[in-house]
Amino acid sequence: MKLTYIFHSGFVLEMDQSILVFDYWMDPANVMSTVLLSKKPLYVLSSHFHDDHFTREIFKWKKQRKNVTYILSKDIFRHKRAVKEEADAWLVKGTSWADERIMVKALGSTDSGVSWIVETEGKRVFHAGDLCNWYARFLADAVPGQSIYSEEFEEYIDPIAHEKQYLGELKDIRKVASSLDLVMFPVDGRIGNGYTLGGRQFIERFKIGLFVPMHFVASGYESAWRMKEFTDEKGIPFWEISRVGDSIEIS
Repeated sequence: MKLTYIFHSGFVLEMDQSILVFDYWMDPANVMSTVLLSKKPLYVLSSHFHDDHFTREIFKWKKQRKNVTYILSKDIFRHKRAVKEEADAWLVKGTSWADERIMVKALGSTDSGVSWIVETEGKRVFHAGDLCNWYARFLADAVPGQSIYSEEFEEYIDPIAHEKQYLGELKDIRKVASSLDLVMFPVDGRIGNGYTLGGRQFIERFKIGLFVPMHFVASGYESAWRMKEFTDEKGIPFWEISRVGDSIEIS
């Protein structure tokens, strides 16, 4: 497998028989220009409708080359970001899609849309979408059953309930798979204190071949590398992404 970082939560995963693109948004290093020249079947997955995980630009690729399959979270359709005919599969948590090359399973999220498990060529790949313990920094001041007003989010939040939901989603994922060859997961310094908590809780529950951080654009590459201390403790390889267009060969 060859994994290439596009931007934010966007990645290209090239296998022997196909290419997968996850959560394409922006492409500062023009990674897709090379990908679109390949004759391998291309699978495009978008985990939810947010602008930093989905753009209608992906539909232009079908005009540039053959063998493009779109597997999208159904909330993209519900928010009228695309029409029904534009995707080959619209998935919600608990549903799946497969052809002769790949099996895609939609799992839960603590935000919009879904997370993904993709099984292909004997490998199991996980892309979290916006699944994370997003309100971790509020947990220290949280009282069970009470909400906290966040000026940043301009709403009342219940960090304890949110964490319970997150851990519940991890439990549901474990019912599908406890071992993952590749994990792409948010490590976003904007969360504040405890921004690695969601990742730490994830690696405690799964056997992982390679952990790859994402969703760190605003806080910088080195902020994402903070997670390496914890993956090292578990003996899990970690990819220190250092630039857009960076690639890693995964054996």
